[in-house]
Amino acid sequence: MSKGKLEKFKEITAFRNTLELTDFQEEESQKPKGRWHSDIFENDNPIVLELACGKGAYTVELARRYPDKNFVGVDIKGDRIWKGAKQAVTEGLSNVCFLRIYIDHLDEYFASNEVDDIWITFPDPYPRYSDRNNRLSGPKFLKIYQRVLKSDGTIHFKTDSDDLFSFTKESLAKSDCKVHDVVENIYQECPDNKLLTIQTHYEAHYLQEGRSISFIKFSLPNVDISWELD
Repeated sequence: MSKGKLEKFKEITAFRNTLELTDFQEEESQKPKGRWHSDIFENDNPIVLELACGKGAYTVELARRYPDKNFVGVDIKGDRIWKGAKQAVTEGLSNVCFLRIYIDHLDEYFASNEVDDIWITFPDPYPRYSDRNNRLSGPKFLKIYQRVLKSDGTIHFKTDSDDLFSFTKESLAKSDCKVHDVVENIYQECPDNKLLTIQTHYEAHYLQEGRSISFIKFSLPNVDISWELD
């Protein structure tokens, strides 16, 4: 591990806005499930997650724009989370928190109906067929989101991968999700949309490479999702 990563891991443990609760945590560590309003943010404002948040650019920018909401960036890579966490500390953003966990354990850290909305920005597309079950828009994860998201909550999904975008639309159709908005190419169809054109570190590179950025907004069904990937 590089010296830079070691320094970031050391510094992030001191950030009050970051919870590191991986599988390596001490058994007596108390998980924040059901306590986000009362103990973590100490208010009743809506809670919005950014999953696979990376360096937390979207999380921090959303927090700047919506001070009346609470934002939680979720990722397993602490050296990436460090940047967003440090930026939030530097700016004194009290409505931002970062959570270092594996996303397939999300329902261990959030209670039923505790989350109001979810953003998923540029997740790993897992292009190999054998890895499809790891895609964050597949049935495995949609079922997990059902356990934490309010019934009227929405999910916002951005990707530069055409294959992942097609897979996502198929997955939502099979899951009986309600699609509210579809944008095949954000920067051609709605370049003035200030929310959808928030750029992450990686998005800027994707645009330089000429890739199109797609978006879909949807809500989950009120019945259990029963289908599985083949």
